[in-house]
Amino acid sequence: MSERRRTPRPTRRYPWLRPGGANRADAAPHPAPAPPGPPHGEQRTAADGTPREPDERSVVDAAVYRDGRRVGTPGTLAATYRRLREETGAMAWIGLYRPSETELLSLAAEFDLHKLAIEDAMEAHQRPKLERYGETLFVVLRAARYLDALEEVDFGELHVFVGPDFVITVRHGAAPDLSAVRARMESTPELLALGPEAVLYAILDAAVDGYAPVVAGVQNDIDEIETEVFRGDPEASRRIYELSREMVEFQRATRPLVGMLHGLMAGFDKYGTDEELQRYLRDVADHVTHTSERVDGFRFALTDILAVNATLVTQQQNAEMRALAEAGFEQNEEVKKISAWAAILFAPTLVGTIYGMNFTHMPELDWVWGYPFAVALMAVVCVSLYIIFKRKDWL
Repeated sequence: MSERRRTPRPTRRYPWLRPGGANRADAAPHPAPAPPGPPHGEQRTAADGTPREPDERSVVDAAVYRDGRRVGTPGTLAATYRRLREETGAMAWIGLYRPSETELLSLAAEFDLHKLAIEDAMEAHQRPKLERYGETLFVVLRAARYLDALEEVDFGELHVFVGPDFVITVRHGAAPDLSAVRARMESTPELLALGPEAVLYAILDAAVDGYAPVVAGVQNDIDEIETEVFRGDPEASRRIYELSREMVEFQRATRPLVGMLHGLMAGFDKYGTDEELQRYLRDVADHVTHTSERVDGFRFALTDILAVNATLVTQQQNAEMRALAEAGFEQNEEVKKISAWAAILFAPTLVGTIYGMNFTHMPELDWVWGYPFAVALMAVVCVSLYIIFKRKDWL
């Protein structure tokens, strides 16, 4: 996309932009409810330190550049439009954080942004993609960051409009840190002087570089999960499931980027992309491909770990059931032994009890061999029962 001399834009009258016949592009938009605050550390004031207007509270930074150097920091969108019209060969870079519908419609009217792209930027929750509407590129990125304290991946969404003389970024999350991207580009004016495509490269590069800490954090989580699985930690299954869901989201964020960057590279000759930028974008494409392959590897690894965990859990359950069965068998053996000895001891008790009854007319009471007979009877019964139980392996 080559730079062109900026001329005042006529007021465009699109019914979908101005429901009631509407206002001019450079007029102040109607007040809108305050959007959520930006991440910590980003500015909420204009360059002169004065608070922004109520309808400009989502404007993180708006600047006009010429030859790679900042020549103006307007305080409002309308002022940015005017300054861009006044500067020959200039470029505007407008950063927004969860903007209101009024602000997006104002930008659409001023820069002739397509209706579908504006609707996507309003609704968010879009898949990564690259669309070209005339001279304007619309790029959707899913940035990611690893939260060490929670051991989880947080995803953000970034929409980028790239035109012949403007770049508009619309963020719906904390990542990526575009203030660092802007500082990097302003510190290298020779790169920034290459125009909006250079800014797009820097944003893509920042988003892709942001994946590296996530990859490292996920790799560490997988190593910990493997240890937990072989240690028999009952929480391992839950961690595997949660991390698998995060990897699905990570895959959705990285895999489309490969095709997007190859699409950009395919248009190098057609759109006259600077050779230096071509090298930078190829480097970003290599990093994206590497990250996408790592994420695919993580998903396969988690699938294997889940299968191993299921096998180990099954083995553990089988071992526990076997131990219970063995314990039950041993308990049955003890019960049989106790029962056998109880039966053996019961026989002499029965005989003794009978002969212990004090009846006058009882047989064998006056018999000389009565006592030896009773003792012999007890011995015979006990020995017989012992032999029987021994043969049945009860003793």
